This record gives sequence, C-alpha cells and structure tokens, in this order.
Amino acid sequence: MLRWSIAFFLVALLAAFFGFGALAGTAAWFAKILFVGFLVLAIASLLFGRLPKAP
Repeated sequence: MLRWSIAFFLVALLAAFFGFGALAGTAAWFAKILFVGFLVLAIASLLFGRLPKAP
C-alpha cells in the first residue's frame, strides 16, 4: 500500500509539473488516502502483534 501511495504521489508531482491541475489534485488525494490506510494498518499490526498469545 505504501508503494501505491508513493506512485500516486509521483504521478501528482509530474502532473503538477506539466500543468494538469485536476489530475494532480486527484492523484494527490488518492495518495493521501492510501497513506492514511497504510498508517492505520501498520499501527494495528504493531498493536495486535504485541498481544500475548492465547493458551
């Protein structure tokens, strides 16, 4: 998921550089959504990975 957010961020940078504002905004928004999803899943896996195993 982190790779996808980086890819969309790079697409947004290229689109902004070439003047495609709507495409840049959409790609940046999608990159933000993917990055937040990555953070939520990473924090959840850290928290649940530390729980003791049931006997």
